[in-house]
Amino acid sequence: MEAMSTRLTQYAHGGGCACKIPPGELEDVVRGLTGRTPTDPVGELLVGLDDGDDAAAVRIDGDTALIATTDFFTPVVDDPYDWGRIAAANALSDVYAMGGRPVVAVNLLGWPRDVLPFELAAETLRGGMDVCGEAGCHLAGGHSVDDPEPKYGLAVTGIADPNRLLRNDTGAPGLPLSLTKPLGIGVLNSRHKNTGERFEQAIAVMTTLNAAASAAALRAGVECATDVTGFGLLGHLHKLARASGVTAVIDSAAVPYLDGARDALRDGFVSGGTRRNLDWVAPHVDLSAIGDDDALLLADAQTSGGLLIAGEIPGAPVVGELIPRGRHTIVVR
Repeated sequence: MEAMSTRLTQYAHGGGCACKIPPGELEDVVRGLTGRTPTDPVGELLVGLDDGDDAAAVRIDGDTALIATTDFFTPVVDDPYDWGRIAAANALSDVYAMGGRPVVAVNLLGWPRDVLPFELAAETLRGGMDVCGEAGCHLAGGHSVDDPEPKYGLAVTGIADPNRLLRNDTGAPGLPLSLTKPLGIGVLNSRHKNTGERFEQAIAVMTTLNAAASAAALRAGVECATDVTGFGLLGHLHKLARASGVTAVIDSAAVPYLDGARDALRDGFVSGGTRRNLDWVAPHVDLSAIGDDDALLLADAQTSGGLLIAGEIPGAPVVGELIPRGRHTIVVR
């Protein structure tokens, strides 16, 4: 079958969220895009670009905030249907990370039409459609371009209670930190790209929606959360701690990892995105208590990772806590 014989990951220079522009470079690019108010706006901007949160939020009436986000990337696995599922779950995650529910999404597709058959593109779109269906989110149309590299994702619109948003700037000292999915997706995906080995445990995690975790956080009264994707646990936690004016303490022994992640790291399957993540956060993080391998895993570029919650919910391990702001934004013990 064509879908099984074509290795999609070989048609992309990177894979999944590891192909993101490095966070430090991205912040330089967007630095001048904040603080501007449009003429006669329809609603009140509640969350914008200022703190690098997961999605934009606009209050359109007293009870409803509109959540808007987009996410797309190059193939993270070889199977097109799985890639579509993963990309869709990853895009929807930003809405869940804000405490919202996705309402409608549109496809974003880049395809090398003279290189790869459109049957593979159809399988990718089918994967995205199935995950949107699972999420109760309409998938209606989209946009495509002829592109040297295959790319797929979604632009998603959701809704939330404007008074019950999950934000990255509302953390407070004394709150525990919970993580809803294990780390290690990045190194396993890198191994897959290089060897063709298939890791069902990684696919299962990447295709699991963060809907239940988001709902549980709201029921528990949580106000601060983010999802863990391309910038790794350390990168996304650094942004949360910086925005909230606190320091995060991570108990490295409590952080869960996927089976095979440490083996993949030992064998050298570390993406350039992961190394760039670590370089970016290193000046802001005290890593003196752990070794280089643990530091790389904590910076591992995740694709469709879990929620990092300032609070506790059932089934999610507590991996640290927030304390008053100190010298570093993160201390790893």
